[in-house]
Amino acid sequence: MEKRLKEFPGHVMGEIRDFKELLNRADTKYSDKIAFEYKKNSASGKPEYMKHTFHEYAEEARNLGTALLEMGFEGKRIALIGQNRYEWCTSYISVLGGDMVIVPLDKALPNIEIKSLIQRSKADAVIFDSKYLSVFQEIKKEQTSNLSCYICMDKVEEEGMLNYSDLVEKGRELRKNGDQRYEKLKIDNEKMSVMLFTSGTTTISKAVMLSHHNICSNINAMPHFVLMYESDVLLSFLPLHHTFECTITFLYGCLYCGATVAFCDGLKHIVNNLTEYGVTVFVGVPLMLEMMYKKIMKGIEKQGKAGLIKTMTPITNALATIHIDIKRKIYKQVLDNLGGKLRLVLYGGAPMEKSTIKGLASFGIDMVQGYGLTETSPVITAETDHFKRPGSAGLVMKNEEVKIDQPNEEGIGEVVVKGPNVMLGYYENEEATKEVLKDGWFYTGDLGYFDQDGYLYLTGRKKDVIVLKNGKNIYPQEIEFLISKLPFVEENIVYGKPVKNNDYLISSKIVYNPDVLKELYPEANENQYQEIIWKQIKEQINNNMPDYKHIKEIIVTKEPLIKTTTQKVKRSEEMKKLGIIK
Repeated sequence: MEKRLKEFPGHVMGEIRDFKELLNRADTKYSDKIAFEYKKNSASGKPEYMKHTFHEYAEEARNLGTALLEMGFEGKRIALIGQNRYEWCTSYISVLGGDMVIVPLDKALPNIEIKSLIQRSKADAVIFDSKYLSVFQEIKKEQTSNLSCYICMDKVEEEGMLNYSDLVEKGRELRKNGDQRYEKLKIDNEKMSVMLFTSGTTTISKAVMLSHHNICSNINAMPHFVLMYESDVLLSFLPLHHTFECTITFLYGCLYCGATVAFCDGLKHIVNNLTEYGVTVFVGVPLMLEMMYKKIMKGIEKQGKAGLIKTMTPITNALATIHIDIKRKIYKQVLDNLGGKLRLVLYGGAPMEKSTIKGLASFGIDMVQGYGLTETSPVITAETDHFKRPGSAGLVMKNEEVKIDQPNEEGIGEVVVKGPNVMLGYYENEEATKEVLKDGWFYTGDLGYFDQDGYLYLTGRKKDVIVLKNGKNIYPQEIEFLISKLPFVEENIVYGKPVKNNDYLISSKIVYNPDVLKELYPEANENQYQEIIWKQIKEQINNNMPDYKHIKEIIVTKEPLIKTTTQKVKRSEEMKKLGIIK
């Protein structure tokens, strides 16, 4: 594996030690280039297109940071919650560049959880957009938190609430009059500077402590794997509070590589946004990409071109191996439906179907999978511009070590990682920290194995493995992959239903697409769908697996599974809903 890593071509772009260096570098290197682009008042019939250069962005961050220091927040904790927007990105880098601690919160949290995390983080101030005004009015009135300052990203006339724009102007005036404390402030890149709550309910979410050094080490390793360019445009769709979107799209793609970030108007506007902003790079999650691919293929079938695509794909793939790549010309019409300029898709958060990966790649889109966790800042492994293996999670990042702990006879064991990207620990949770950090190694809780070339393959979560009474191990993810290939399946989970004698019944909850079933079985009604799906499970899934892996019971529904804001299924919540766990 180490030998393969040394063969990476890599791209020397200069290393950064902290976020102040990252901001200054972006300002110097990409000064007049557009950093952010978005629509103001997008809900109106005449939205205003806004653009900010890297220099404008850097100056606004310095102005805000200077105002925060003037207010006495050096070393203090600042919570941040809002939609994906310019002011979120300015606030994030401003706080970190001022040696303060940023606490990004999930924009989809209900009010009760926002209140809980504000208390648990002991945040001294909060920066929020107007959507959350009411909850912070309540928090201010209840006086149950450590908050002493409330800053709204939008203009509000509310007693006790400050306006973001007023603070930016205040900082600008201070700097104009010679205040250079923000620029001169030294950063301690080893201490906790980012506090991130893992997804889940407030009773089980943990606060991950990360430093400048943790995240910057991950950014420094990325050019050896995938490079973005100043000419690239990224569409920011996944929630920015999540470390995957924040690090890959915002910190690495934009501030480090000089690409432009355009903010998405929402799920139903993705395709339009891809076109209007000329998006070249998209960071997504498998569920979203699989849905996108299914729609593309359905459109191809309706046009009667499925046969042509099937014939041409082996030819264009073969030509590409001898450096004659005509995919984007041949499939121009398909690519035009995705804006016409999309060249690279980076995805993670969950494994993706090989057929989807190969399918999108066959149209001339570079598909790159990564794997990581919040606790690892986040990337542990990734494919590269040159080395790919569909179905794998890629190769180990250049400055990290990964090994498989206690592998079984198939080589499958827990994935453990060591490196500068590994978190400092869980905030005020020494017991949980000791469970996952041992002798410098972080125990991910994920199961996997390496192939002979050093590619990591994930088989599921350690806690999700179903151990049958006969000693056989069932990896739910493996069966879920097979079920997801059925054309009418939107999503599914496989689980062990406890039965007598301490054994388990392999079961599946399947979310089906009624439109696809109606198209495939026009004479059937909804009352017959359970029987149709069960028949397909037996014929297409069970008949192709050993007996001990057979699905014995199914639940079918049109209701989506419970998911996080990054579209990862909350398996434990589903298990509670099914009555499997309490």
